[in-house]
Amino acid sequence: MSRRAKEREDLDKAHEFQTKGAMAGAARSTGIGLGLVIMAHHLWPIFRRQTLAFKGFLVSGFTMCGLVFGAESALIKYENTKRRDENILRREARLDLARRGLIGTETEIANWIADRERQRQSSS
Repeated sequence: MSRRAKEREDLDKAHEFQTKGAMAGAARSTGIGLGLVIMAHHLWPIFRRQTLAFKGFLVSGFTMCGLVFGAESALIKYENTKRRDENILRREARLDLARRGLIGTETEIANWIADRERQRQSSS
């Protein structure tokens, strides 16, 4: 698989995680916002006199905040996992290159990773 195709696949995966996180965050915060508006409507006479449009605005504000924060937290979680996996792979490459007596430069690490991918594909 080419580098560009791999990056595109990674981008699509990150987008999928972000979308799922956004939907979950929006659903969760919509429920919270709706619950708070219902409670405020029944507990405070001043809030009860507010228009339906204002109450809808409050619920939609909760929904948008949940959407944004849910998407961001899902993306950060995905990026941290991806970075941790890449660091483990790079550490393994540096150790193997050191055993061979080579210095683990960026080029050497990239070549080692490409060789490993070729070996995996040929053994499959």
